[in-house]
Amino acid sequence: MASQVKLNVVRFGVYEFAPDTRELWRQGIRVRLEGQPVAILKMLLDRRGELVTREELQKELWPQDTFVDFEHSLNAAVKRLRAALHDSADQPRYIETLARRGYRFIAPVAGRGDGTSAPASVAVRTPLVPTKPLSVGYRKLWLLAPLLCAIAVVAWAWREWRHRQVTAARVIRSVAVLPLENLSGDPSQEYLADGLTEELIGRLSNIHGLRVISRTSSMQFKHTNLSVPAIAGTLGVDAVVEGSVIREASRVRVHAQLIRGASDEHIWAEQYQGEYPSILGLQEDVTRKIAERLQASLAPQERRRLAPSRTVDPEAHEDYLKGLYYFNQRTSEALNKSIAYFRQAIARDPNYALCYSGLADAYALLGFRDGVLSNEDLARAKAAATKAIELDPSLAEPHSSLAFIAETQEWNWAAAEREYKRALELNPGDAGVHHWYAGYLVYVGRPEQGVTEESQARDLDPVSLPVNNALAGRLLAAGRDDEALAQVEKTLELDSHFAAAHQTLGWIYLNKRKPKEAVNEFKEAVQASGPDDTEFILDLAFAYAIAGNRGEAHRILAKLIQEHERGTTSSAPIAILYGALGELDEAFAWLDKAYEERDPELTYLNVRRRRFEPLRRDPRFKKLLLRMGLGN
Repeated sequence: MASQVKLNVVRFGVYEFAPDTRELWRQGIRVRLEGQPVAILKMLLDRRGELVTREELQKELWPQDTFVDFEHSLNAAVKRLRAALHDSADQPRYIETLARRGYRFIAPVAGRGDGTSAPASVAVRTPLVPTKPLSVGYRKLWLLAPLLCAIAVVAWAWREWRHRQVTAARVIRSVAVLPLENLSGDPSQEYLADGLTEELIGRLSNIHGLRVISRTSSMQFKHTNLSVPAIAGTLGVDAVVEGSVIREASRVRVHAQLIRGASDEHIWAEQYQGEYPSILGLQEDVTRKIAERLQASLAPQERRRLAPSRTVDPEAHEDYLKGLYYFNQRTSEALNKSIAYFRQAIARDPNYALCYSGLADAYALLGFRDGVLSNEDLARAKAAATKAIELDPSLAEPHSSLAFIAETQEWNWAAAEREYKRALELNPGDAGVHHWYAGYLVYVGRPEQGVTEESQARDLDPVSLPVNNALAGRLLAAGRDDEALAQVEKTLELDSHFAAAHQTLGWIYLNKRKPKEAVNEFKEAVQASGPDDTEFILDLAFAYAIAGNRGEAHRILAKLIQEHERGTTSSAPIAILYGALGELDEAFAWLDKAYEERDPELTYLNVRRRRFEPLRRDPRFKKLLLRMGLGN
């Protein structure tokens, strides 16, 4: 008979824990749990039903000479333990929190010290030994041999197939980097955790064949209570990277771990500690370790991209991280702060290419705030992007900035496509480049290709509201109304108050010849965004005109003309609204003004089934397309 080694095993719920070896199983499957979380579990089980104070945990697990912020580290360790047990702080099944005092294990426990067998996954089996010779005759055995061989072949083939299936299931082809937790106890250090998260995403996205979820989607899970399997399922990834960062004076410690998404299995975990100036090398180590655990083979070119190309001034790097932090807030005030930090970093380290790249992005975005074009800011953006490429030709981001400027300011379509393609060659995993390139393809009259590119952006940034909504817009431009409707409904499931999604739904209704429904959706967009958003007000007025409510359309038109006189609205919206009202001479007169102003709204001139559609049949429209380089 098969025999099993007797181990000291504790059973609770669907879990089994061996205190001697500190191994945890869930329904016979090993759960990767290491370091402080497993030590905490052992202490709680040793004293199940009793309060284990925070002071006792600190004394046992974090000696006085340990470099750590104890309060935050304990909270993080308990959080990782609860995640491994699929437990909740609000409705605990296993670990109860006693506020400001400690923790208590509350689940029923069985099997401790009673000689209970270990799970099947750790059982040691002895071979079966026949007690007497087989009674089957030689002739009968010979007759059965072909059948036995066939069974053996089938069994072997099944085992091989099963092995390939299991191996394929364990290969990691996609990963999400969750926001690193700031455990410093100082909210002003949030920029460091966010910046290191973004840099780690950027480094991993350079690994060929690995799909890395964009920062926009990953950051939505900051301070989340969702389990790793739930997050991985939402983002559609095989694995998740999570961790924390602690900074005290000039010392920094980063903890990182790689977790399999479906099973919550800890594949790898490591802790790095050192002086802040060595943080770039630390990031390189983390990236390489993760790549090794992913079994990703790094080509020489990829290795060069993962490694810092030059020594960077530590204070300049810190300014760069602060610049990233404010850039990602996207408000005009925050963009100006990001520019100040990027410029300060450049003053400290004039050859720091990433700072020029960040500066280019900030100036480009600031140049298009509130629908008013700032040629001065865009010129600065172009100069900064050019300098970044001069310092580091391997950077993808400045090529994307140059493409955006060539497309929206210069209307140099060939240069824009060249720069977008170069950016994607350098970093095919950049969701933002796929997103902007998709828009370009729609602008130049290639909407089906735009759908393909936007779909790639959505795969890399699956819960981004702008990307999901843009995919609906690309589908609409391609004439795929029903698919566009389904996609915008998915976007509204993510956020029912997202103004741009109601705007896209309004345009779907207009193309389905349902102007009243369109008016309602545009009203929703205005309500969600505020009464001063020119873009949504314009679309509402457009729908009023199509629905026959000319009075409301003219009222909004008069307001736009007043704003134009104050310099707060460009000329194109006024031309669009005159076109919707059928007043074509006025429309083309304002379009001429928009052309002279190089109004970025004219980028959309060739997009079918949108704002310029009422003007399309007029011969003057084709002439304008030719002037912009968009005509055939």
